Amino acid sequence: MSAYWNARTKNLSPYVPGEQPGDRRLVKLNTNENPYPPSPKVLEAIAKATGDGLRLYPDPACTLFREAVAARYGVKPEQVFAGNGSDEILGFAFGAFFSGSAEGAAPILFPDITYSFYPVYAGLWDVPYRAVPLADDFSITLSDYAAPSGGGVIPNPNAPTGMVLPPDEILAAAKLLENQGRVLVLDEAYVAFAGRGLSAVSRIGEHPNLLVVHTLSKSASLAGLRAGYAMGDEALIEGLCRIRDSFNSYTLDRLALAGAAAAVSDEAYYEEANRRVVATRERTARALRELGFAVLPSAANFVFAKPPGIGGAEFFSALRGRGILVRHFNKERIADYLRVSIGTDAEMDALLGACREIISAGAV
Repeated sequence: MSAYWNARTKNLSPYVPGEQPGDRRLVKLNTNENPYPPSPKVLEAIAKATGDGLRLYPDPACTLFREAVAARYGVKPEQVFAGNGSDEILGFAFGAFFSGSAEGAAPILFPDITYSFYPVYAGLWDVPYRAVPLADDFSITLSDYAAPSGGGVIPNPNAPTGMVLPPDEILAAAKLLENQGRVLVLDEAYVAFAGRGLSAVSRIGEHPNLLVVHTLSKSASLAGLRAGYAMGDEALIEGLCRIRDSFNSYTLDRLALAGAAAAVSDEAYYEEANRRVVATRERTARALRELGFAVLPSAANFVFAKPPGIGGAEFFSALRGRGILVRHFNKERIADYLRVSIGTDAEMDALLGACREIISAGAV
């Protein structure tokens, strides 16, 4: 705490990211990174973008990237916003579409067990919110979002649970919010692992209040590049641009723009890589259940599992002591669960071996 901080800084509770260990001997299964490398076309595009052009500012409109996204999803470039990862876009969305408590705004709605950056954004922008409890089975009950509100944020699939909802149910919620003149931000960070037909992108033309947010961190193996995009009505995109251009018009650098455009365009490569992730996810979930874990149905690149007979914090420590790093959230209702990112088959075999060892020992 510093005497020079203003009230906003003092009152913030910043997001705590997953551990990024310098010790590469750990099997790292804690931050939902893709276990497979980026497309060779991405690396080639980045290499070509390296050179004298780096002395010049990048394209503030992110034209090539936005055009690649538009071609991929059959939308107009004017319906696409490019950002420095989906986190930045989500932060801009809170500022652009949700009103603050000083304006007497109704609280926005999002799940009580979800991406823990949402309440951080709300605090930063002074947006009142209500965390809507998940059902007993950890599913999102969309009828809870029908009440009058300041807007909504729904992750699909949700994190850390990994559970997914049919798009038609989400679009019904979008319609209810549209009738209230409110925006629904749909965070589809993990939808590439959920199966075809589960993204709502194709329906943005029907719902002018629907903003669909994607990231290249997970599905495109580019967590280290920091690129994401949002799709929605042109007026929503313009609102995001107004917020961005009040901070920094050059949010994506030349190398990121080149790599991101190439990634979006190489659909075949990533479909195969992510098919492998899904196959490993299903195999891992079955094996964990056989060991006695309670495993939620996952449509993401991770599983959310409760160890048998041992608390989540203890099991986390026991795995770390055996060189396996997963994610533990010390929060009500989920303190006994672990979120396990899907790695390579060899990495998941190492995880399962460590789990068998811990369970057999009966203690940590």
